[in-house]
Amino acid sequence: MSILTQRLATLQSHPDVLGKSQRGIEKEGLRVDRTGTLSMKPHPAALGSALTHPRITTDYSEALLELITGTHASVDSLMAELDEVHRVVAATLHDELMWNHSMPANLPADNHIPIGWYGTSNTGMLKHVYRRGLAERYGRTMQCIAGLHYNFSFDESLWELLDLPQPNAQDRRSAGYISLIRNFTRHSWLLMYLFGASPALPKEFLRGKTGDLLALDAHTMYLPYATSLRMSDLGYQSKAQSGLKLCYNDLNTFLERLYDAVTTPWPDYRAIGTHRSGEWIQLNTNILQIENEFYSNIRPKRTTGPCERPITALAERGIQYIEVRCLDIDPNQAIGISAETARFVDAFLLFCALQESPPFADNGWCSESAANFAKVVKLGRQPALTLTKLGKEVSLSQWADQLMDDIALCAQTLDRALGENKYVNAVISQRAKVADPSKTPSAQFLSQLSARKASFHDFVLEQSLGHAQRLKDAGLSPAELAATQTQATQSLLEQQHIEANDQESFDDYVLRFHQALKKPR
Repeated sequence: MSILTQRLATLQSHPDVLGKSQRGIEKEGLRVDRTGTLSMKPHPAALGSALTHPRITTDYSEALLELITGTHASVDSLMAELDEVHRVVAATLHDELMWNHSMPANLPADNHIPIGWYGTSNTGMLKHVYRRGLAERYGRTMQCIAGLHYNFSFDESLWELLDLPQPNAQDRRSAGYISLIRNFTRHSWLLMYLFGASPALPKEFLRGKTGDLLALDAHTMYLPYATSLRMSDLGYQSKAQSGLKLCYNDLNTFLERLYDAVTTPWPDYRAIGTHRSGEWIQLNTNILQIENEFYSNIRPKRTTGPCERPITALAERGIQYIEVRCLDIDPNQAIGISAETARFVDAFLLFCALQESPPFADNGWCSESAANFAKVVKLGRQPALTLTKLGKEVSLSQWADQLMDDIALCAQTLDRALGENKYVNAVISQRAKVADPSKTPSAQFLSQLSARKASFHDFVLEQSLGHAQRLKDAGLSPAELAATQTQATQSLLEQQHIEANDQESFDDYVLRFHQALKKPR
């Protein structure tokens, strides 16, 4: 028996373990007017405080909404909450709506894109200045690309069932998640093939730099076999990060390299400085201002306390959950993702956790996997496309079929544990995409564009308006409306309380924030 089948057999004798898994979603979407142009208005007060609201905040731009669910033991309850928070937004935005695609709507000039504002407290200003730094380093346009992050954790008991060699429960849990991350890195190209939905984008977004993209019409650029231009090298261009290859062989080495990145100056950023005309413009001049500036497809995560740094929290208490960051927004779904996709991701993550996961030989980094991923985001539907597996060329479809066989076993185990057949059906649906690339979201998007004879912008605006109207028509129950208003009011009061009780200068706060970072041991 393989390690995977052995571990699945063990889990089948402990069916309650998988039922205790938790998942949550963070979904981004630009706030636009009815013509699909980026909103220049402040974050609506009716949605509460972007600093303190637990479910509705902003990401980079003041207009880039981020909707956050709690953690859920089932996909159905997760989807229900995500739907509810979308209905809250739809009911609140009277002359605006959420743009339901990963690639942006009409944007103003780069320096006119509004940066997220979180009030005058030290905590709020830290978030704002960090975003100013991103603008200096990467420009504002690229920060308006939106995605959907899928957070997932297994019950603690799962790691004890896998007979891991580490000396204590915390180390076994962290080693298990790091092993999962390695397998995710090896196989995440499959998620791009199956769920990538951004093969085209508006020409204006490129600011005149079209690169290797082709013109689909006067206002739309695309690549014929692309799956997710969002995840391609059209995104963040950073010489500083290009050489940053974190180690996924063990948590401590990963944290040591991340620590080096947030403490090592970069010449170009040093030339910019931290202040301009007496105002903060970036938190420091290092390769990364903070840990979250490292862009990756998946992250190990741990909830942090006040002024606690992620590196310190992970080093002291280990990995708590993982954050999948490579999923495009599904433009056909009003909430950006289907329950079927979520179930496949669950099964895929279980496969990554249980499958044998040898360490990466390339100093803890897998350049082969990075190359496969990059190839699929631009060429994933190219006929007879090959990838590299352990140094040998293999067809994408053949490798995908092999992975599907193993993921199907994980789906069967999940269905047995939960008393349903929805996970197996989710895998069956994805198999159809491997057999027929025209069924992938990226191919469907291009086909719909062609059929409609519409530009990217006009087509996505039409879809987004339709989703917004359906969500608005569904409305909120009296209980949901009351809870929404209470939550918004409480978040505004909480922000006011934080601002009124700040006792130190922002300069001192930033110094204390940097001093809170502890070198991993």
